[in-house]
Amino acid sequence: MRIVIAGGHGRIALRLERLLSAGGHEAVGLIRRPEQAEDLRAAGAEPVVLDLESASVEEVAEVLRGADAAVFAAGAGPGSGAARKDTVDRGAAVLFADAAERAGVRRFVVVSSMGADARHTGDDVFDVYLRAKGAADDAVRSRPGLEWTVLRPGMLTDDAGTGLVRLEARTGRGPVPRDDVAAVLAELVDSPGTAGLTLELVSGSIPVAVAVTDVAGN
Repeated sequence: MRIVIAGGHGRIALRLERLLSAGGHEAVGLIRRPEQAEDLRAAGAEPVVLDLESASVEEVAEVLRGADAAVFAAGAGPGSGAARKDTVDRGAAVLFADAAERAGVRRFVVVSSMGADARHTGDDVFDVYLRAKGAADDAVRSRPGLEWTVLRPGMLTDDAGTGLVRLEARTGRGPVPRDDVAAVLAELVDSPGTAGLTLELVSGSIPVAVAVTDVAGN
């Protein structure tokens, strides 16, 4: 499979690229800065410099053409203000979905956040973030042209992955290593049976592949 990942230099994305490359897939990562390219090559991915805050739908669609799946793993990141929560966490996700539809890429996986809700209240930057992620999820889920899956991890950690997770429509809050988030994503891109599902993810006791198979069968 050829899989295009938005936010290709992110901490989850780099892990995902390594897994996809090791599995024989072709991973393509969209990055904002040329100096990030070498990190992607080291992970076995093809880097493409394209800023989703300024790119056109057609520019993004050109990269997506011929892909088997698209993964939105971009984010404004910690320390960014409310404005970039909207332009990246919401706006870039909508742009990426627009481009996937234009390019004819149906399989579309979103890395969202537990608690994402377009109607979330509050004025802190994190509140803005949850509203932006919720609005992005709603925009993706409204598209009949996409076979979407929305993944909402709990509190992300840099602990070593265990390969054991809890993946359900509702898990309750909890931590999850980025390693395990990436492992779940690697399974999801090739699991069309999870299309149309919004899933929460935390650490648990079920092997990743089994957890994805279980939700795909429900």
